[in-house]
Amino acid sequence: MSGGSEEVTEKGQIRQANETLILTAAERVFASAGFGGATMAAIAEASGLPKANLHYYFGSKQELYRIVLARTLEDWLVPTHGITPEADPKEAIENYIRAKMALSAQRPHASKVFANELLHGAPVVKTLLATELREMVLAKAAVIEGWIRDGRMAPVDPVHLFFTIWAATQTYADFDVQVCAVLGRPELTAPDHARATEHAVSLLLRGCGLLI
Repeated sequence: MSGGSEEVTEKGQIRQANETLILTAAERVFASAGFGGATMAAIAEASGLPKANLHYYFGSKQELYRIVLARTLEDWLVPTHGITPEADPKEAIENYIRAKMALSAQRPHASKVFANELLHGAPVVKTLLATELREMVLAKAAVIEGWIRDGRMAPVDPVHLFFTIWAATQTYADFDVQVCAVLGRPELTAPDHARATEHAVSLLLRGCGLLI
């Protein structure tokens, strides 16, 4: 019994590892070529796996693209879990900003794929934006409104605070070419990201009245 269980576990780990390789490669290819220019062959080459593996795990380019977008949105929403009525506003908002900045640094291609989808009218994720994302923002905005009523932070527009955080953090992924050009860098370095993170945290927290 135990041998069979170990085999199932090992197969599950292999599947998860391969899916992660494919999704990471897909983010890069979709970011550079767009959905129309991307091919399953190019994604397979970028992942280092046979093309047959891609079709086995994801079926089609359309399905893979949809999952890349959904995964990106889900990963962006996870850091909002710390925004709760009982949380410290400064700590919760700061943690959210830092998490979003880290995602821009670690997975810039995912952000670019999502941005390109939005620039084309969000044909694939429009329903997710109008449901899952909207529900999250409204729920967390209600928490922030409670903090404001209790005098725990400055009065700001909670919904537009999220827009501002997204703009301030995702720009280092979506428009890194512009940032690099102004900074005189071929690419953003770890110190660049660290400096940008501290700037975003300080600026946004001050705007929320959470830093003196």
